[in-house]
Amino acid sequence: MAKLAILGSGFISDFYAKTLLGKRSRDEIVINYSRTEVKAKRFAETHSIPNWTTSYEEAINHPDVELVINGLPNNMHAEPTLACAKAGKGVLITKPLARNAEEGYKMLQAVEEAGIFAGYLEDLVYTPKTMKSIQSVKNGALGKILWARSREAHPGPHSDWFWDKEQSGGGALLDLGCHCIEIARSFIGKNIRPIEVMCWADTQVKPIEAEDHAIGLVKYQNGAIGQFEVSWSFRGGMDLRDEVMGTEGTIWLNHFLRTGFEMFTAPGNAGYVAEKAESESGWLFPVGDEEVELGYVNMFNEMLKCYEDGTSPTETFYDGYLVNEIMDACLKSAKSKKWEPVELKTWRGRETVEKLSELVDYDDEHYLIKEEKLPDGSIKVILKHKVSGKIIQIEK
Repeated sequence: MAKLAILGSGFISDFYAKTLLGKRSRDEIVINYSRTEVKAKRFAETHSIPNWTTSYEEAINHPDVELVINGLPNNMHAEPTLACAKAGKGVLITKPLARNAEEGYKMLQAVEEAGIFAGYLEDLVYTPKTMKSIQSVKNGALGKILWARSREAHPGPHSDWFWDKEQSGGGALLDLGCHCIEIARSFIGKNIRPIEVMCWADTQVKPIEAEDHAIGLVKYQNGAIGQFEVSWSFRGGMDLRDEVMGTEGTIWLNHFLRTGFEMFTAPGNAGYVAEKAESESGWLFPVGDEEVELGYVNMFNEMLKCYEDGTSPTETFYDGYLVNEIMDACLKSAKSKKWEPVELKTWRGRETVEKLSELVDYDDEHYLIKEEKLPDGSIKVILKHKVSGKIIQIEK
């Protein structure tokens, strides 16, 4: 059992409190902090939290609090983290870790120098489908991973601060790209170094300074490619999809739309349908249990077990920092229109890796390119001569 403080009283903090109190059901939220008295009091009443405050220092330093959960806007990630380090209190922080890599690195240094428990709340790595898929990849079901694509698109975030570049640090790339980049890393291998990126980002629809749409490629040291597509201009709800391609197999994941739960209603659903849903009538795509399907339950179960056991979680501050570096490089690429390097202040993975290219012997003289059964039942084999490089085909 952990005694917690929750910083924030908005959309994400509400999800966190519901998960902790309704699903895990063994922890105690001691105090809530909000920037306004009205919201702090309302959040505390809603979740039966005994204490509330408009001072995050008071929440962090409450004598009963062991672990702090930060669900605040991006511009309020750094200072409370430094306060947790000073107080010797563990901290879990919502994504993205920081507004940029420089800010994120300072946070990483602070928690590590203080020796406190620190976890990065990247919920979409913890969805049941994703976790099972990652385990399949680790078991070798797909062979070597060549390409991982992750897409998150919806009509835009729910609070004003997201749309203010100074508070958020960026637009759709920072808000959604952090999910997609870390999902691809999890499939490709978090010990494989990202080396360079190519990104397009622009403001197509929204009257904001930051980007509302971005597409990017992240190249890894072994030759694997991570691809992300993010948008605040997509219409039709929230689209969460991942694809993973390996030398021996493929995985397709659809987390929110077209998941098997579809409903048509002419008069309307008259209530909450799902996060970012745009309509309460017509064809709807309700979500059975958002806390489970969005990964919150698995995430907090692992984070708090690791806290209790004194072990490191799957998603650490280092992971959050590395994702910030990748996103910084992406924003630079979007301006330069060139491949840009991912510059890491510290790398904790493998220094050398084997390239993904794999030559398969067909016989002593040829490599196998492809073997395929044709409609007439014959088998066509395409080969490359090992010495001359000539491509030939034979039929069996």
